Amino acid sequence: MITRFFLAVSLLLSLLTSAQAQSVRIKDLVEVDGVRANDLVGYGLVVGLNGTGDGLRNSPFTEDIMSNILERLGVNVTGEQFRPRNVAAVLVTGKLPPFARVGNQIDITVSAIGDAKSLLGGTLIMTPLNAADGQIYAVAQGTVIAGGVEAEGDAARVVQGVPTAGVIPSGARVEREVEFDFSKLSTLQLALREPDFTTAARIETVINRSIGRRAATMIDAGTISVDLSQTGSSSPARAIVSIENLSVEPQRRARVVVDQRSGTIVMGADVRISRVAVSQGGLTLRIEEAPLAVQPSPFSEGETVIVPRSGAAIEEDPGISLAEVPTGTSLSKVIAGLNALGVSPRDMIDILKSIKAAGALHAEFVVM
Repeated sequence: MITRFFLAVSLLLSLLTSAQAQSVRIKDLVEVDGVRANDLVGYGLVVGLNGTGDGLRNSPFTEDIMSNILERLGVNVTGEQFRPRNVAAVLVTGKLPPFARVGNQIDITVSAIGDAKSLLGGTLIMTPLNAADGQIYAVAQGTVIAGGVEAEGDAARVVQGVPTAGVIPSGARVEREVEFDFSKLSTLQLALREPDFTTAARIETVINRSIGRRAATMIDAGTISVDLSQTGSSSPARAIVSIENLSVEPQRRARVVVDQRSGTIVMGADVRISRVAVSQGGLTLRIEEAPLAVQPSPFSEGETVIVPRSGAAIEEDPGISLAEVPTGTSLSKVIAGLNALGVSPRDMIDILKSIKAAGALHAEFVVM
């Protein structure tokens, strides 16, 4: 596993070393203010489960919603005692995409909220989906595709994945549109996904150069305002078409991201290290117990006694000792040197933390 990690890091370093700054389309760097998705949520019931549904004694809300649904269908269950195991209460979530029209279909996610063991093979009954304003914007229904497998015997149970959550592709139909007249806009606000003053200034320059007049103005590190009256386009949509495919060379802050659980290290090409020396080693504490049984003399009235015997030792690992790193060295070269010395991913992350704490790592250090 460590060998594969070193190979992956070496490949990443070679790509970072050889790659030059690439131009990116504006549409991949910004969001248009007002053009966004809206979150939807609903509470519904999944039926048709093979005995893996909610235990109604432990999930009384499942019985309530089932009674309400049956009464709406004309079935009176008041005072009846029923304990089916083929139903489960679920939360249904989805996103209403921008410019969605009545009749469009969207994907939804279904998640059990009771003690159901699996939603495999279940069918979601018609469920209204509400937005933050409390209005119903879509209605969901369909067969749940769960992402897990469960097998159970008398004395053992195995679960792979998460069978209590699933998706329904195109499982909801839009019933209400978001009131937003995009054609009436006189100014476009472009919001950078990663705010940066240099990138915003470059986007402003590229747009003005393409249009031939000063239509774009950088407001701050994350916003560029475009005056539609200066673009020469007949509508905001056509103005975006003429802007979004322009190429810009983005500028980002130097950043190092490490994942301590998997030992993954990802770094940008602009990360630099000041003059610093690194020495790393470790201690191994070893304690061994070897109790000794002492027998009494023959024909005596003594008793067998257990005499404790312990051994303790501390071993020092010589670790690594690197020569002083000169100023301006890229982090990729340091990582390559650590790889050549056979440093494990965990130790490498500890070394990077120490270099950052010493103030020699000039980058944003993100630990996940």
